[in-house]
Amino acid sequence: MTSPIQSRFTRRIVSILAMGLFAGWLFDQIFPGLFIATLFYLLWSHYQLHRLLIWINAAAHKELPPPESSGLWGEIFDGIYRIQRKHSRSKQRLASVIERMQESTAALNDGIVMTDPNGSLEWWNRAAGELLGLQMPDDQGQPLTNLVRNPRFARYMDNSHGKEPIKIVSPVHESRQLQIAITVYGQGDRLLLVRDISRLHQLEIMRTDFVANVSHELRTPLTVISGYLETMEDGMAMQPDTPPIFKRALGQMQEQAARMQRLIEDLLLLSRLEATEPDRISQSVKLKPLLSGIVNDARALSGENQHQLQLECEDDASLTGDAMELRSAFSNLVYNAIRYSPCGGKVQVKWWQDQDGGHLMVQDNGVGIDPVHIPRLTERFYRVDKSRSHATGGTGLGLAIAKHVLLRHEGRITISSHPGKGSRFICHFPLSRINQASVVEV
Repeated sequence: MTSPIQSRFTRRIVSILAMGLFAGWLFDQIFPGLFIATLFYLLWSHYQLHRLLIWINAAAHKELPPPESSGLWGEIFDGIYRIQRKHSRSKQRLASVIERMQESTAALNDGIVMTDPNGSLEWWNRAAGELLGLQMPDDQGQPLTNLVRNPRFARYMDNSHGKEPIKIVSPVHESRQLQIAITVYGQGDRLLLVRDISRLHQLEIMRTDFVANVSHELRTPLTVISGYLETMEDGMAMQPDTPPIFKRALGQMQEQAARMQRLIEDLLLLSRLEATEPDRISQSVKLKPLLSGIVNDARALSGENQHQLQLECEDDASLTGDAMELRSAFSNLVYNAIRYSPCGGKVQVKWWQDQDGGHLMVQDNGVGIDPVHIPRLTERFYRVDKSRSHATGGTGLGLAIAKHVLLRHEGRITISSHPGKGSRFICHFPLSRINQASVVEV
């Protein structure tokens, strides 16, 4: 089925050929007549094509009406003009949307930065310019890491896939703390969200200082109380007729005083971990002696419960980091396994390395944990069962300390557990933390 345009085109061609055939018949020159008619149509089409090219070139700079024409060429001119108008309207709508987006993002207090896959700047809003010191248009096309000179930020840009946001000091305002999160989209392009968290940072410092100061101030009275309790215990030992209720009360006071001392020590350690930057240590910690010491201490903690502890670690295994912090993190995991495992329970401590890095696993066959609690286990003072935690003498800070130590060592912790089937804690460290540097004996 032919369209109206095809029909008109066919009629025009037939009409021109018929006129050429009629003129050639009048002059008894049929073929020359057809040739002249065809040549005329070709020249006329060429002329219309020339007009079309001139109009297209002129319309590229500003919108112009199409040249007047008839027939097929008139349809072509009108069709292109309609497409041009439609494209122009779409372009205006798109420009309006982009303008509204830029206006809305410019009004945000959070900075937004867009870079290409190579990390070169493409666009940023007003807040990002103020927080990072970016200037338009001088910095456009420049690598962002050349303008924000921070080693942690450079490493974050190089390995930003699926990582948590980082905190850095603003390159133009030293008093401002920034949180930067990167989202990778498209063909490797990056979208950076920059937030000013100075207020939250100050509140966090105030909270940390408060906890540290209160914990420090409580150490002296607790020491005095513990000393007097020991003196009272020695006095009661010299008087056999002391009522049992006094002895029981004294024992409970000593137990709670010791628990308070452990709590204060954990709070001070956690405050120090949160308030200080991790030191860049060029030496490695030999893990076999470190883990062996923790396992021996765990056996002493088990005492009459006779837990079965198993250690698997190669003699030459080492990890770059702070030995005391690593001991604190690993011991908290092992001691928790002892506390929450039944008498004679099994606790496995295993270290291994693979292409992803180093891994330390602490696994027990204890009471286990409902998976609903796992996302919150590393929060400070979070308890699955408060009565059970008090019975075991825990402070509720062990896993929070372990988490912060791992963060300071570029690591992470994964937890899997089910009620009645035990728990498994695995600490993961990157390959960069496993090297052949000189080893520190622990």
